[in-house]
Amino acid sequence: MSTRLQDSIANKEFVITAEIVPPLSGGASSLLDEAAQLRGGVDAINITDAAAGRTAMSSFAATALLAQNGFQPILQVTCRDRNRIALAGDLLGASAQGVHNVLVLRGDDPSFGDQPDAKPVFDMESSELMTLARDMRDTGRLPSGRKIEPPPEFFIGGADVPRMPDAKWESKWLLAKADAGAGFIQTQFCFDLDVARAYIGRLQEDGITGRLGVIIGVGPIRSAKSARWMNDNLFGVHVPDETIKRLESAADPRAEGRRICVELIRGLRKINGVAGAHIMAPAQGTDAIAQVLETL
Repeated sequence: MSTRLQDSIANKEFVITAEIVPPLSGGASSLLDEAAQLRGGVDAINITDAAAGRTAMSSFAATALLAQNGFQPILQVTCRDRNRIALAGDLLGASAQGVHNVLVLRGDDPSFGDQPDAKPVFDMESSELMTLARDMRDTGRLPSGRKIEPPPEFFIGGADVPRMPDAKWESKWLLAKADAGAGFIQTQFCFDLDVARAYIGRLQEDGITGRLGVIIGVGPIRSAKSARWMNDNLFGVHVPDETIKRLESAADPRAEGRRICVELIRGLRKINGVAGAHIMAPAQGTDAIAQVLETL
């Protein structure tokens, strides 16, 4: 079994994925309304798992709703909130409901979220959770040896931060994710095509792009102030000075931020070894992503 996302990456098609933060809601309508804005414009939709430690609709439930309504979801699952029993059970439930793309993450510190007294679990690290998902899929068994009938079906992903590699930079962490079962990577924001070229070039040299589809993170920036905030607060993110100047001088900074995002995606299409672009707009919402997609 393979997912449409997996097939597209294997066929060297440039994929577009986008991210939705699920609503703080006990109903499905707002989630499905957001997803509808992306229909036809993306290959798959990520659903975050209590991003930044903030309570929202369960990513497991939200991706199941998307799958039931004809979308191809990517389930984000973190190690933060569940022990290995719950993680294995939720993964089985996701597969049973048609959710087969899984992005495994460690998870943000809950002390910075909306319930800072919440106790983090971290019973497993992300590489261990990937291995668990891989073994459940490939061997049809739990670590205890109990047989799973039928086994779940997963296309497993991990995360990375694009960077300008120097002589000391190593790609061993991505190799470890591939060994643990990952078939694709979605990265943090990259607003510099020179960084993307150098990063992918090194991954190609190390043979990683032959094992992992590397999807580069981009997004519309709403203002020069937002760009500076990202530079100061998001690990590994650098918005170039020339981009900040464009936002400062623009009559409509949000529209300029969307234009810059479109330019980045078009530039990524031309870089050999890039599997696609992953569009994120947590501060602006799905409307901004939809407007980017309209002009691609």
